[in-house]
Amino acid sequence: MDKKNIRHTIVSYLLITVGILTYTFGWAAFMLPAQIVGGGVSGISSVLYYAVGIKLPIGVMNFIINGILLAVGFKVLGPKFGIGTIFGIVMSSLCFILWQQVLHVENLFDVSQFGDFMCAIIGGVLCGGGIGLTFTMGGNSGGTDIIALIINKYRNVSPGKVILYLDLFIIGSSWFVSHKIENVIFGYIVMVVMTYVLDMVLDGNKQSYQIMVFSPKNDEIAEAVTSEVGRGATLLDAEGCYSKQQQKVLLLMVHRTDKPHVMQIIHRIDPSAFISVSKAQGVYGKNFEKLKL
Repeated sequence: MDKKNIRHTIVSYLLITVGILTYTFGWAAFMLPAQIVGGGVSGISSVLYYAVGIKLPIGVMNFIINGILLAVGFKVLGPKFGIGTIFGIVMSSLCFILWQQVLHVENLFDVSQFGDFMCAIIGGVLCGGGIGLTFTMGGNSGGTDIIALIINKYRNVSPGKVILYLDLFIIGSSWFVSHKIENVIFGYIVMVVMTYVLDMVLDGNKQSYQIMVFSPKNDEIAEAVTSEVGRGATLLDAEGCYSKQQQKVLLLMVHRTDKPHVMQIIHRIDPSAFISVSKAQGVYGKNFEKLKL
C-alpha cells in the first residue's frame, strides 16, 4: 500500500470516528436524558436499560448485542462483514462509554430547558449527520442491518423494509420506558428527522434530476441549455403511439442547483412543452459524480 492509500485510509477512519462521536453524542446528550428512544441496537439497549432494568452501561450493552448479531451474521451469512463494521461496532460502544461514564455529558446540558420535542429534533439531526458522515466514508455502526440481511436470506423481503419494521417496533416498545405515548411519538420524530438528515448528507449536495422534454422546439431548448447552463443534452428518436408521428425527445441530466435555470429556459422557449422531471438515484461520469466501487 503506497503513501497515498495509507493517508486516505487514515483520513477515512478519522472521519468515521468523528461521525460515530457525533451520532453517540446525539443519543447521550439529548435523547437518553429525555428518555427518547430511537431505532437500531442503540434503541434496544436503551429499552433494556430503562424498562427492563439491566443496569449495564448502554455502551456495554451496545457492544454485547452487536457482538451477538455479528457472530450470528458470520454463522449464517459467512465472512461478508468487513473491518469497517467491526471498527464501527467497537467505536460506537466506546463512544457511548466516553460520553456517559467518563465525561457525563448529560450533566453539561439541562435538557428540561429544551423540552422533549427539541431534544428529539436536535438528537435526530446529530444522529443523522453523524451516521451519514460514517456511511459516506464507508463505515457503519453494525446494528439491525445484520438482522435484515439474515431475514433477507430466507425471505423475499428487502433489507430496508425489515430495518423500517424493526425500528418501528423498537421505538414503539419505548412506551415501557416512560409510559408516555408522547415519548413514543418523539421517537418516531427522531426517526423521520434522522432519515431526512442522513439522506441530505449522503445525497443532498449530489442530487441530480432527469428531465425529459417533449416539444417541437427541442433543438432550440438543447442549444440554450448547453450555452447558458453548461450541461449537455441528448435527443432521442420517439414515435407517438396514438398519432404515429415521429418526434424528438430531449433528455437532460442536471444538478439540483441547475434545475430552476433549466426549467426557466424551457418555459421561455416553449411555454406549452410537456415536461417530465424525476430524481435520479445516481449520475456518474462527465461532469457528474465519480463512480466509486
